[in-house]
Amino acid sequence: MPELAEVSRIVHFIRKHLVGKKLANVQAQHDDIVFGKAGTSAAEFQKAMQGKTIAGAGQQGKYFWITMSSPPHAVMHFGMAGWLKIRNADTYYYRTDKPEDKEWPPKYWKFLLETDEDPKTEAAFVDFRRLARIRLVDCPADEIRKHSPLKENGPDPVADKDIVTDEWLKEKVQSKKVPIKALLLDQANISGIGNWMGDEILYHAKIHPEQYSNTLTDDQIKQLHTSIHYVCDTSVELLADSEKFPEEWLFKHRWGKGKKNKPAVLPNGEKIVYLTVGGRTSAVVPSVQKKTGPVSKDIGDGDRKRPAAPKEESDPEPAEDDAPAKKRATNGRGKATVKKEEAEDKPTKKAKEQSAGRRRSTRLTR
Repeated sequence: MPELAEVSRIVHFIRKHLVGKKLANVQAQHDDIVFGKAGTSAAEFQKAMQGKTIAGAGQQGKYFWITMSSPPHAVMHFGMAGWLKIRNADTYYYRTDKPEDKEWPPKYWKFLLETDEDPKTEAAFVDFRRLARIRLVDCPADEIRKHSPLKENGPDPVADKDIVTDEWLKEKVQSKKVPIKALLLDQANISGIGNWMGDEILYHAKIHPEQYSNTLTDDQIKQLHTSIHYVCDTSVELLADSEKFPEEWLFKHRWGKGKKNKPAVLPNGEKIVYLTVGGRTSAVVPSVQKKTGPVSKDIGDGDRKRPAAPKEESDPEPAEDDAPAKKRATNGRGKATVKKEEAEDKPTKKAKEQSAGRRRSTRLTR
């Protein structure tokens, strides 16, 4: 899933290739999940964008937006596998040599943009899993963050350094009794940190991901604050290009570079083990990340069986899409039935295979 660093990469390319240009042609395909669950439609999106000039682009965590010459503006979230392609520009944060990735228009496109210049610039929002969200926000451009879904999310550690201070973080972690990694992944606390960034931050902070947040010492919180800014700033400055990440980063070694039956270790020989925190697979270096207080469950630091392949991370739905769980209807025999909409929102077996293949063929083969 694209996290803060990957989203910052696409904002960079939007500013480089699209800002200041007028849209001569906009096409959007009907999708009652990608558009519909965000409260808009493909037709409304197309009408709102057609003929306008792209004035700017911005980001808060995993959300990003394109501001237009007049409202409404497009606010988007990539979900698990969404992305914005710009024709003849290397927007991807991983290497890809698949022929289908060179096709235009690309498969699974949700909207297409063409500028009025010569030669024209073309862009496409794609998502084969249909977990992305595209919405329109009708407000002045400088007030986007005051509206849903952004107002329900926490500060961005790169854009909001004046908020994400030592004091702010200390108050946040001490006010909650949750595993520290779960706190970092909760977008209501802080925007943009996902699974790999959370692991990287905790590794550099030398904090065990299961340790309860309210048991961290002042020194640990200070180091956590330093690590949050170090990992976020560095990955954003490098445009999420993992080939350029420092060699000592956990990211470069967390999955054993995809080699079967090869234990994951750091260059110095320190072992990487795996455990589940908050429903997410976490990579941990026990010799570095010591437990210094109560943890969510007492798991030893011994050898662990490495999973055959890492599962892709899956964030919960954005806050504004959350709703109380409804009791499922039954078929009269006590067996729950699944609504068509729910079934469509789950990735198919084919989609899972495609996603897994892409993940292995990109980051893990670098």
